[in-house]
Order: sequence, then C-alpha cells, then structure tokens
Amino acid sequence: MSTGLYLSVPFCRTKCTYCNFASDVFSRAVFDRYLNRVCHDLHTMPETARDLGGQVSRGLDSIYFGGGTPTVLESQQLRGLLRAIGENYKLSPGTEITVECAPGTLAPAMLDVLLDYGVNRISLGVQSFVDREAAAVGRLHTRLRVLEDVARLRAAGIGNINLDLIAGLPYQTTESWLESLEVAMDLGVPHISVYMLEVDAQSRLGRERIAGGTRYHARFVPDDDLTADLYLRASERFEAAGILPYEISNFATPGFESRHNLKYWTRQPYLGFGVDAHSMLPAGEDGIESIRFSTADSLESFLAGAPLRRTVVSRQGALEESYFLGLRLTRGVDLQELAAKFGSDQVDAFRQGIAECVREGLLEQEASVLRLTPRGRLLSNEVFQQFLSVPGGAAPTRETVRSVGEPQGIPRKPAPEGVFRDYSCFPLR
Repeated sequence: MSTGLYLSVPFCRTKCTYCNFASDVFSRAVFDRYLNRVCHDLHTMPETARDLGGQVSRGLDSIYFGGGTPTVLESQQLRGLLRAIGENYKLSPGTEITVECAPGTLAPAMLDVLLDYGVNRISLGVQSFVDREAAAVGRLHTRLRVLEDVARLRAAGIGNINLDLIAGLPYQTTESWLESLEVAMDLGVPHISVYMLEVDAQSRLGRERIAGGTRYHARFVPDDDLTADLYLRASERFEAAGILPYEISNFATPGFESRHNLKYWTRQPYLGFGVDAHSMLPAGEDGIESIRFSTADSLESFLAGAPLRRTVVSRQGALEESYFLGLRLTRGVDLQELAAKFGSDQVDAFRQGIAECVREGLLEQEASVLRLTPRGRLLSNEVFQQFLSVPGGAAPTRETVRSVGEPQGIPRKPAPEGVFRDYSCFPLR
C-alpha cells in the first residue's frame, strides 16, 4: 500500500486569533535551520520508522504541505523541499500533491515552483469572503485577493482548488454567512471545507472570550446554536449545488475528494515531517496492529532534536479507531467488513452503544452499514465516545487522538486534559 506524506511548515505572516496550533510568526533566520532538519528526516525516515517497529514504504501517492503557511517560504526553499521528497521517495503516477496557501502569498516565482514540481491541488485558507470577518481574526487578505488567486491558479492549469470556510467568526450572521457560501459556490471550485469555530482556551480569542474581555472582537463571536445552524445551512446549500459531503467537514464534487485526507479517516499509512507532525504505519511486531509516532509540538524542541513520541495501537485500539474515524465519512462503516478484519465478537461488543445512538437519532443503520445522521454530525463527539468504553478496550491517549490526521488551518484541536474535546465538524490533528 502506498504511503501519504505530510510536511508541516509552521511559519505564518500573522497569527490568527483563533489558532492554537504550533504555527506562529518566526524570524526568517530560522527557516533554513528548520528546512535542513526536515530534509535530514526525509532521508532517514525509513530507518527511523523501522527502529520504531513500523513497516514503511518509500512509495507515495499523496503529499500534503500544511502549516502555518507553506507559501511564506522563499520559492527556492519550497523548491528544495520538493526536490528532497523526490530524491528520497518514489511518487506514483498521478500522485496528489496539495499545498496550503494563504491568499496573497502566491507570488509568480512561487507559482512557478508549484508547477515545476507537479503540485496539482491548492487549499486556500479563506475562512470568510466578508472582509470585516476575515480581518477580525487576523487574516490579511480581502475577497478580491481570493478571487484573483483562484483566477491565477486556473490560468496556470491548477483547477483542483479547496476553499476553507469557518462558521462562527466574530461579527458573522446568517446573512453574511450565506454571502460567503454564495461567493464560494459561484467560484465553482470542486472542494470546500467548513469548520465550526471552537472557543479554545489555548488561543488568544478563546482566552479573551472565556475571560469576558473585549480584545480580538471576542464579544462578537456567535453562540454555539447559531454556529451549528450556519454549518447546517452550508451543508444544505452545497448538497443542492452538487457539492456533496463525504466527511463531516468536507464537501466535493464527485471525484475531487481529498485523497490525502482520506488516508487519515480510513487508517492508511502516512508519514509526517516537521513540527507537531504525526505518522501511522502498520506494525512489524506480532500482537500490534499499528504504531503512531509524532514530533515535538514546539519549534524550539523540534530544532533541539527532541525524540519522537511513540504510541502502540493494539487490535482493540485499531477497531475503536476504525469506528470513530470511519463514522466521520458519509459512507460510514461496514460492520461486516470490520467483523471480517477484527472478529465478530469484538464488533458485537459495541452493539449496545450503537443501539443507543440509533434510538437517540445519532446513528442510522442500513443493512450492515452504519452512518451518522445529520443530527449525529453535530453531536459526533457523543457518538464517538460510545466506541471508547468497551470493557478491556483502552481509550486512545491524547497523542493517539491527535495523530489521526494532519490537516492544518483548522481552529480546533483536542484539549490536553482529555481524549475528546469536540470532534464535531473538523478533521483531527
């Protein structure tokens, strides 16, 4: 099975007020040190992974540059990273190569690098097409800049474009949200991601909101009910326009689903490089289903050579992950397939929890396929917890939970004190 590769670039032009990720504004003097370390890790990863007990392949079929903002690098620096990947790994024909970009960072030289190295998918961190809302959380772009960037990408031959939108930004109303949705749909991009803002105590906006302060426009953040309603309106509008949901937060025209992100939700192998990056590989040891490992979550610790953190995933843990990751997908999980892989007795142990969720209207079952209902999507945290409480099944640690996916730019992240904070409507990080 081919592997996915994720590469974290934690550098930003400005720190968004809702963000609690490892990304930040750093001096450009540190860029080369960081890139040298990442290139070294790209070269040594096969040996490192084997030492950790993982089975690794140098064959890739997806690459994802996340951040931060990868396009704040100098064009030659990004070129060097892409070259290092090609020198150490074998790309399958048609490999999906995604680069996250902040609108306004696609200089001509940067666009040339993307084209030279076969980048075929761009994810633009728009968040809102209403300039006041974007500016309130620290975004530096305008609606016009996004429209210009989309036009430039298409003129260059890159039409596989994702737009990130956030429901629940300061000053957002139903009317302004519908305006953002209409602009996004009018652009005709094949993929749109919608995330519900979480007021997190680890972000500046979250701290201010919890403290009852006024900075960062904290008083103007919509309440949870309105934010949930905005998400539902987006889902309805997109589906009516043929932009179909394939995962809780992600909508695409058929054939344009993110192949890289699907690896996280279907538990396929992937390797992560850079600050706060996570990997999952099949295990090479008997009695272990897979291993996860992650890098340090601060730039200083990463550059200082902090050791990787390793988590062993048992067969029981893999079954639990298969449930709560697979249920994020619109297609759901097939209980017969799980039984064939993990055993009928293990799958049957969850029957009571499943039945309870069905009674509460959170899950629906058709033959052997189990799916979240529309209500279940909004309350998916409650559903997922049903698959962490079976006697004898150890709940995933925080590191395991954080390692199931690497999409960046998402204003949510599991809280340090618990396995689940709220997994509704956002990819795991």
